[in-house]
Amino acid sequence: MYTNVKFVVVDDDKLIRDFVASVLMFSVNREVRSFSNGFLAWDYIEAPDNADIIVSDVDMPEMTGFELLAKIKKNCPEKKCIIMSGDPGNETTAKRLGADGFLAKPFSVDDLFNIVETFVVQHN
Repeated sequence: MYTNVKFVVVDDDKLIRDFVASVLMFSVNREVRSFSNGFLAWDYIEAPDNADIIVSDVDMPEMTGFELLAKIKKNCPEKKCIIMSGDPGNETTAKRLGADGFLAKPFSVDDLFNIVETFVVQHN
C-alpha cells in the first residue's frame, strides 16, 4: 500500500527515536532508518532515493533539527519534513523554514499516525 515511501527519524533521545520509528514501522509496514543527530541523518538523506519523509527533533547535538530542515529544503525540496519539539513556540520557526508539519511533544500515537498519513497519501 505505502511500500515505496521511505522514512527517516532523527532524535538524540533514544526512547523517542525508537518510539517514533516503531510507530512508523507498524503504521506503514516499512523499515524506518533512525539517527541520533542531524549531521548523521544528512549524510543519509542527501542521497536522492534514501528518504521521502523525515521526522526530526529540533534540539540535537552537532546539527539541530532547524539546520537539518534548512539543508533539506535547500537541497532536496521534494522531501517532506515533520519537525518535533517540546517547545510549541518552535512551530513558527519550523513553518518559516519550510517544515511540512509540526508535532508538539508530548504527542500521542494518533497524532503521529494522522500527520504521517497525510504525507504518505500525498506522496502516493
